[in-house]
Amino acid sequence: MKNKEFRNLIIISAAFIVLVTVLSAVFSGPVPAVTVFVTGMILLAFFLFYTKKRYKDIEKLNDYLVRVLENNEDNEILDQEEGELSILKTNIYKTTSTLKYQKELISDDKKNLAAAIADISHQLKTPLTSMMVMNDLLVDEQDENKRCEFLKTQSSQLNRMNWLIQTLLKLSKFDAGTIVLKKEDVSSVGLIEESIKPFGIQFELRNIRLKNDISDIPIRCDKNWTVEAIQNIIKNCIEHMDDGGELSISTVDTNIYTQLTVTDTGCGIAGEDIPHIFERFYKGKNAGKDSVGIGLALSKSVIEGEQGEITVESTEGVGTKFIIKFYKTLI
Repeated sequence: MKNKEFRNLIIISAAFIVLVTVLSAVFSGPVPAVTVFVTGMILLAFFLFYTKKRYKDIEKLNDYLVRVLENNEDNEILDQEEGELSILKTNIYKTTSTLKYQKELISDDKKNLAAAIADISHQLKTPLTSMMVMNDLLVDEQDENKRCEFLKTQSSQLNRMNWLIQTLLKLSKFDAGTIVLKKEDVSSVGLIEESIKPFGIQFELRNIRLKNDISDIPIRCDKNWTVEAIQNIIKNCIEHMDDGGELSISTVDTNIYTQLTVTDTGCGIAGEDIPHIFERFYKGKNAGKDSVGIGLALSKSVIEGEQGEITVESTEGVGTKFIIKFYKTLI
């Protein structure tokens, strides 16, 4: 009776029954009047019983929503009955489940953002500290040779910081969905030639052999971004090879995809590191001291953005193989 609508409904129904009973008594006599009254009261009792039950179900829904707002929701809302109220329960449950899932995603994003900021700060702190030390030494250093050495070190650290910042900006653009990859048919030969061009001097100085097994086949991709993705893979291979190693690049064409394979004779990747090799800021046990851990992450974002796939196979002490597949149709 605390519910105003429920109370008004009882009063109106009772008044209507009394009115009909009085009219029946006046026009038809006492027996029909009693029959009308008893029938009306029985119908009113059944109506009130089911109405009260419905209000209790609505109250349970309200309690459920209160628990959701208090972050203490449960799954007791669902039932197997049919009807509009059951449909409402199902839709409310779907809504709260979606909100809970979105909340978990937001929570995970916050954790990932905090971890990313910590990683970025750490990566920038190291070269900055080195540059500050070099700058202090330059102030009092009189030896011209040492001054040149310090300046070269600072230049190297600046280049490292610039690469890190530029790569992070590119990754953030992929995350935000602002990068539009313009796919076109690109010659595999031209793609590889442009990808290895910046490493020519390193190949020569470190006596690294380059083995090409490339067929001149078209690859449908965004040329500029794909070149950068391949360069990051080649850079990773070179960093993990000793002088006198060999880098092999080959292509395979099928009806479903065009495959590009980059293989090195480096130190390899530990088995426990392989599942994480494309994660941002991940550094395996065989990573170089200057490794940051975002180059391969950018390569993965580019290739997958082109509806492609990149995988890795590796054996410690033998080498590593990166396999890139550019699919000709969406799968």
